[in-house]
Amino acid sequence: MKKKYFLFPLLIAVLTLMSCGSSKKVVYFQNADEVSLEASRMLYDAKIMPKDLLSISVHTTDPQASAPFNLNSGQGTQGTGGANNGGYLVDNEGNIEFPILGKLHVSGLTKNQCQDMIAAKLKPYFLKEESPLVKVSMANYRVTVLGEVSSPGVVPVSAEKMSILEAIAESGDLTLYGKRNNILLIRENEFGEKTTHRLDLTDVNIVNSPYFYLQQNDIVYVEPSKNKSGSVVFGPATTMWLSLGTSLLSIVSLVVAITRR
Repeated sequence: MKKKYFLFPLLIAVLTLMSCGSSKKVVYFQNADEVSLEASRMLYDAKIMPKDLLSISVHTTDPQASAPFNLNSGQGTQGTGGANNGGYLVDNEGNIEFPILGKLHVSGLTKNQCQDMIAAKLKPYFLKEESPLVKVSMANYRVTVLGEVSSPGVVPVSAEKMSILEAIAESGDLTLYGKRNNILLIRENEFGEKTTHRLDLTDVNIVNSPYFYLQQNDIVYVEPSKNKSGSVVFGPATTMWLSLGTSLLSIVSLVVAITRR
């Protein structure tokens, strides 16, 4: 009889360990209290790349003086490095064609650096009291999230800054089948070269990663776990109930076998 009572705590311990093992697969930032985040103290600025569409406006106290340096919405002609519906498409060499100033190399510059560069080149065309104010924004900044997320698709980035966590949140978070410790990031640089990087959302060190903030046109792919392959035939709800029912039957059978001894 004592042997039977001894087996019940053992059974509970086994079930607890199984539960802990499965929960670790879905919990983010498991080592949050053990890791230094000093390396994450940085401000991210996106850099302009070829094929970016830039919106550039010039403002002065006299609107007529700045008019020749601004594109009108209906007058832009689409072309490499030229105007595109009121914007500037950066060509493969990283240049744009700006009114009067001509060809400007903007690839590799941040938004603020581009604004300062254009403003400096415009100064000779204005009186000292009419210093031009230049505003630059990236009109086509976006990332793509695919795989085991609730709402895969293209995510627009309005603030020109988005972390991988924000992109996943915009996609409805990972499903239960998504591998949180093996996120694939595909990135293309200004020369068209693609690189791949693996990110682990269960490790808080991800915020220290140079890939924590996404670059325009990044692709994030969430791989399915091995459990997903066994649930393709059934819907998520059906799979959950089948799994729960199987677990309960196993527990009952084990308890019955123990008590009959």
